[in-house]
Amino acid sequence: MNFNLNDLAARLHASLAGKIVSLENRLGELTLVVRAADALGVMTYLRDDPGLRFEQMMDLCGVDYSTYGSDLCEGGAYLKSENVQDISSSRFAVVYHLLSVTHNVRVRVRVFAESDELPTLSSVINVWSCANWYEREAFDLYGIMFSGHPDLRRLLTDYGFVGNPFRKDFPLSGHVEMHYDPEQKRVVYRAVSIEPRELVPRIVREESYGGGK
Repeated sequence: MNFNLNDLAARLHASLAGKIVSLENRLGELTLVVRAADALGVMTYLRDDPGLRFEQMMDLCGVDYSTYGSDLCEGGAYLKSENVQDISSSRFAVVYHLLSVTHNVRVRVRVFAESDELPTLSSVINVWSCANWYEREAFDLYGIMFSGHPDLRRLLTDYGFVGNPFRKDFPLSGHVEMHYDPEQKRVVYRAVSIEPRELVPRIVREESYGGGK
């Protein structure tokens, strides 16, 4: 059984009434936003309901919305603030990409963490076991905590790494650098010595840039 996104949206509205913050069908993709307190129950329902059967979680990623809607990048990916609706007052979110093999349909679920200081969401490992390393990655790169995760530790950064490199306030040059000390005959860390750079540089190009003239 295959159904289109309008059918899926109608089914979600009917079955998740009161738990949906927003549900949007744009560019052929359906995005469901739910509250952090409802997220685990909603995910379980999306997996188990016979009319939905989202058996697979294809991806999970963190997002930092701290500069969303700003004009940091002229003509780039960031939209002007006056054209962006206030989708949430929270800074951090986790986005889940789900696939129903049974019904051949996909849905994106976005959940905002309630705290910016200590962003925390419930782990979905017991719903989709593949979430293990995805959640560790979001924890490592964004500092998002996942309650109920059995082994929440850094995945990509080095031992003793300070900070979360995908946060938008993390300096592009980092906090420390390493070099080989010939006297100690080992690699050592020290404070970064290069000049700090703007994380998202402003890009201004001529209208004819890339036109071949």
